[in-house]
Amino acid sequence: MMLALWLLLQALSLMGVVNYWRHLPTDRQEEAPGGAVMILSVRDDWEGDSELVTRLKAQSAPFRLLLATSGICVAAEALAIAEPDWVQIVRAGVASDEGQKVHKLRAALKALRDADRYLIFIDADIAPPVRLAGRLLFPLVRGKADIVTGYRLLLPAGQGMPALVGAVEQQLATLPRAASSTMPWGGAMAMTRVAAERIDIDAALAGRLSDDMAIGLAGWRAKLRMRPVRDLLVASPLDGGLGALWNFGVRQYRHILTNSPRMWAVATGAVALQSGFWLWALGWGSWPAIAIGYGAAWGRAAARRRILAAVLEPEQAARARRSLWWDMVTPFAVCWAHLAVQLQAATSNRISWGGWTYRVVRGRVVEMGRG
Repeated sequence: MMLALWLLLQALSLMGVVNYWRHLPTDRQEEAPGGAVMILSVRDDWEGDSELVTRLKAQSAPFRLLLATSGICVAAEALAIAEPDWVQIVRAGVASDEGQKVHKLRAALKALRDADRYLIFIDADIAPPVRLAGRLLFPLVRGKADIVTGYRLLLPAGQGMPALVGAVEQQLATLPRAASSTMPWGGAMAMTRVAAERIDIDAALAGRLSDDMAIGLAGWRAKLRMRPVRDLLVASPLDGGLGALWNFGVRQYRHILTNSPRMWAVATGAVALQSGFWLWALGWGSWPAIAIGYGAAWGRAAARRRILAAVLEPEQAARARRSLWWDMVTPFAVCWAHLAVQLQAATSNRISWGGWTYRVVRGRVVEMGRG
């Protein structure tokens, strides 16, 4: 019985990744309407990442760039002086009862112009493909969605811990997504101005720490049409020591837990099931159980390799493939690390992010301080 259940579980996990690969869009249509504004929140010590700026200038769809800072960001000010027709700066000041990123985004939203019809949100630590803006705008312009999103794909700098964290993220990035269960990612997200007004986006963000969770939950409540753009797995470089990377994973799940305990419970339950079966397979399941586990892991890795080749630039795909070795050599370690991060997230409601520490209750910031 256990062997049959294990076989079913692994077959379903493999079919999920294959389903994602088989349903990648091939035409990848874009739109380039007028009235698009891209909102980018940056820290005041942002150095004006030249690669990011170059990639934004190369986008296939035009947009106005709205840079949201806390105070004076030298690099942002210099960019606005050099590109006055493209860049606008909004200085939000320091928050007192909400996440600093949320505080900056709310200030940027208040600076929208009447002609701004489409809102694009990105993070400063991504390497966006040239089609990002056009692909996000396509479903909105065609009336197929109210909110659209890409998904982060972490690019490890080496083979060790960064690659393990990347392997966990690839598990999530290549899950099949139904439009009815999509949660947007603030690193590459867009919506119509009408949708933003329908959810009262300023009120939805007020007092919150997580911008994308707040917008996603508000969108669900308003029954908005949210749609994933499956070919937009957006590269995000990943580096650092064990402690920093572990804390990154815990913070991501603590965002989920403090906003939607049910969502955290479902995700943790699914990973716990995989982790428990791996423990059984290695300890008591004998060689047939181990062979089933590894066979499915290698199949998933083969499908993910095709996905990476299809959606990423060649150099990015090569870096992302480093994470596949973890799922091929020690797939159980990926599951156990994933579960450990999820469980640690439940030990506290304090989140350290961007130089601040927040205490979050039911998605709202109730206390914040430096450090």
